[in-house]
Amino acid sequence: MSDVHIARLEDRQWAPTETPGLDFALMRPNETGGATVLLRFNKGVVGAAHTHPGGEELFVVSGDITVGGQRLQAGDYLYTPPDGVHEAVAHEPTILLLQLPKPPVFL
Repeated sequence: MSDVHIARLEDRQWAPTETPGLDFALMRPNETGGATVLLRFNKGVVGAAHTHPGGEELFVVSGDITVGGQRLQAGDYLYTPPDGVHEAVAHEPTILLLQLPKPPVFL
């Protein structure tokens, strides 16, 4: 079981991004430079336009958010193909689980 990785709730550390009201928690880095992360948006926060060189898988843990023109709520899933571009706008406090094969590039 040496490959098993657990990110415990009690150990979670939220770190600020360059955008006020948008924090992240690293769940697990991967070998291609990306990671699995949680993003936490305050209500009204806009995540700037960015591209995903390796694509992105996004699951809405809680909240209400528009990503690339698609309104998503708790339980919704969004796949963005490689080189897809979008921004995000949180309509209420929102937590997203992201799987990123490569880091995003902000425009």
